[in-house]
Amino acid sequence: MRAYLDFVSGTLVLGVTLATTLVLLFAVFPALPIGGEMLDVKAGYTHPEVIAEMEGYGDQGRRVYAWSAATLDTLLPLVYASFLAGIVFRFRPTERAWRLAWLPLAAGALDLLENVQIIVMLTRYPDVSAGQVAIASLFTRSKASALLLCLALAVVLAITAAVRRGRRA
Repeated sequence: MRAYLDFVSGTLVLGVTLATTLVLLFAVFPALPIGGEMLDVKAGYTHPEVIAEMEGYGDQGRRVYAWSAATLDTLLPLVYASFLAGIVFRFRPTERAWRLAWLPLAAGALDLLENVQIIVMLTRYPDVSAGQVAIASLFTRSKASALLLCLALAVVLAITAAVRRGRRA
């Protein structure tokens, strides 16, 4: 694990993972012909909301969404979790704090579990149970909370490292 964290905390890898994350978020995903808002970006959702969204996607939109969730939205958590883990590892305040880099990896794992739930709902539509939606929504909310925590942690550690470096100069 330390070798992976050493790798993803390198300047080149941080740049590539950040650029890839931004391209996926702001160019690729918005261009997908889904026909509605992706469930992944919502704060949470109810059974009636999911059924209405999936109806709005249509057959083609549901197929595209399921494909993108299984491919592109599998790549995205791997890339952003690597970026955030690299930032946290690189700017950790002490050597013992390297374990904080596990937090972005946990957020990425929650995102992957969310994707599985969404794919199941998309492929079972219209036979989507309220229980299935509740589980998927829980993963969506958990992912969002974990991701916000990781973003805040990365920013705080980077700023703290910059301030410390400025004091030494």
